[in-house]
Amino acid sequence: MIDRGYAALVQRLEKSGVTVISLQPGSIDEMFVYWRILGVLAGKQERAGYMVRQFKHAVSSLKKITGNIYPKKKVYFESIHKKMKTFTRDSMAIFALETAGGINIGSDALSSRGTNIANYGKERILSHASKIDVYLAQKGSMNQPTVEIIKAESGFHLIRAVEENQIFIISEMIVSRPTPRLLNGILEIGKNLYPDIFTRKFIETTITRTKVEN
Repeated sequence: MIDRGYAALVQRLEKSGVTVISLQPGSIDEMFVYWRILGVLAGKQERAGYMVRQFKHAVSSLKKITGNIYPKKKVYFESIHKKMKTFTRDSMAIFALETAGGINIGSDALSSRGTNIANYGKERILSHASKIDVYLAQKGSMNQPTVEIIKAESGFHLIRAVEENQIFIISEMIVSRPTPRLLNGILEIGKNLYPDIFTRKFIETTITRTKVEN
C-alpha cells in the first residue's frame, strides 16, 4: 500500500540504498503468505507458522458449527455507503461473513480498480430488498455510516433488514486488516447474525482456545 500512496517517498528511500518492502494482501491465502513473509523478515518464522496454523484451526472449528446452521442469514455487506459499494467475493470481509455462517447477497459484485472493494449500486441492492436478512456496514476511514444514515437512505425502507432493525456497524480493523484480529471480526459478525449461538461465553472460549495473538 505504501508504494501506491507514497510512491515518491519510496523512490527516494530506494535511491538512498534503503530496501523497501511493500505488502498488501487482499485475500485470505495472501494474508497467510504475508504473515510468513513478516516472520522471515523479523526472524520469527516458527512463530509466524504457529499463527497460521492456529488461525486455520479456529476457522475450521467455526465452520463445523456454522455449517450446520439452517436456514442461513442472507447479508448485504456495505463497504462505502455514499458510493453503494460492497466487497469482492475473495475479500477478507466476505471471508469473515461466510465463516460466520452468512450468505453474501452481493456475490455477483465486481472489483473496483482491482481492489477488494466492489461496485454494486442502489438498484441492485434494492433488487434483493426482500431477501436481505441482515445489513452489515464497515466503519473506517473511507466509510462512516450510522444506523440512522442507513435507515434514512432513500428506498432503503424496502429492505427487510432495515424494516426489522437488523443493521449492524462493524470496524474495518477486524474485518479488512490482515491480522489475527480477523477472528474477532468473524465472531462479531456471528454474534450479529446468530446471537443464540455466538454467545459471550462461546466467543470468549473460542478466543482463549485459539490463543491467536494480535
